[in-house]
Amino acid sequence: MAKTITIIGSGMMGSALAFPAFENGNEVRLVGTPLDKEIIDNCKQNNQHLKFDIPFPKGVKYYYYEEWKEAAKGADFIIGGVSSFGVDWFLENILGELDPSVPVLSVTKGLINLEDGTLISYPEYWKRELKKRGIERDICAIGGPCTSYELVFHDQTEVAFCGRDTATVKMMKEAMQTSYYHISVTNDVEGLESAVALKNGYALAVAMTIGLVNRHHGADAGLHYNSQAAAFYQAVKEMRYLLEMQGASRDCENIGIGDLYVTVYGGRTRKIGILLGEGKSYQEALDILAGVTLESLVVARRVYAAMKRKAELGKADLSLYPMLCHAAAVLDEGKDAELPWEAFTFDHTR
Repeated sequence: MAKTITIIGSGMMGSALAFPAFENGNEVRLVGTPLDKEIIDNCKQNNQHLKFDIPFPKGVKYYYYEEWKEAAKGADFIIGGVSSFGVDWFLENILGELDPSVPVLSVTKGLINLEDGTLISYPEYWKRELKKRGIERDICAIGGPCTSYELVFHDQTEVAFCGRDTATVKMMKEAMQTSYYHISVTNDVEGLESAVALKNGYALAVAMTIGLVNRHHGADAGLHYNSQAAAFYQAVKEMRYLLEMQGASRDCENIGIGDLYVTVYGGRTRKIGILLGEGKSYQEALDILAGVTLESLVVARRVYAAMKRKAELGKADLSLYPMLCHAAAVLDEGKDAELPWEAFTFDHTR
């Protein structure tokens, strides 16, 4: 049965979801944030997002932020399309005002580190903050290996929807799945959200190996896969330690590994990782990528801060996370990007 789906936040991923949502027979309303006026202007004039080569399907409706309540009227569910930098904005301006009976599906990726080193997902953060205001709400979320421009291109894509209410998650799957957008479902919200957030920080470190090859052998040396594979292996190992700590299911671990793969090979995290590997300082890399949203940096810093705090409390061993520690040192201490390769080896002999 067709649904009415309102997407709030017309960034790349939120906007990309308008394609499978509309093509599965639903009414789709795309709403910009206060930062998205130019995007919505272009959508209204040309039926196309500023950063996509392919126009939206004819029939998608567009709204400015000031019209979001009108766009939300009668919606079967809301898709939250903000970046991790908009988490508190979405809490204050949308979740705090939205009818609690309207389900929400979030695309926002990230984790928040608490004082004791505990890492919680954005859905859990929103739930806790809303409860302080007397609002009871669970938020569903999307996780998995999916870049926005590939989804718009209709490349075969597999993701997972998570939520504590099974009927709600399955309703969202039925509304969104298409011949190219395939959806698993799980109640493991913290596991899935942790997996797809952690990959951001680790993809940054893996991408550094591409820049290191450029630095040592020249930009025309081509791609060399030994170093990438070695870094990928270490990233997976550390992610698994962290996901065990988060209580993630094996399927959620696997989705996170798939997401790590696609993030290394495409997108913004790859770009900054390569620049750092080439020898650029953190500030130089930021200047080169001016205007690009870099959520991977937020994740890397927060996870490192959490593990450092757990180590101080005797609840974690930082020696198990040499890649995480290295990425944090490159970002905040000016350390060279050259990876600590020997720290990745193990000795299981007797």
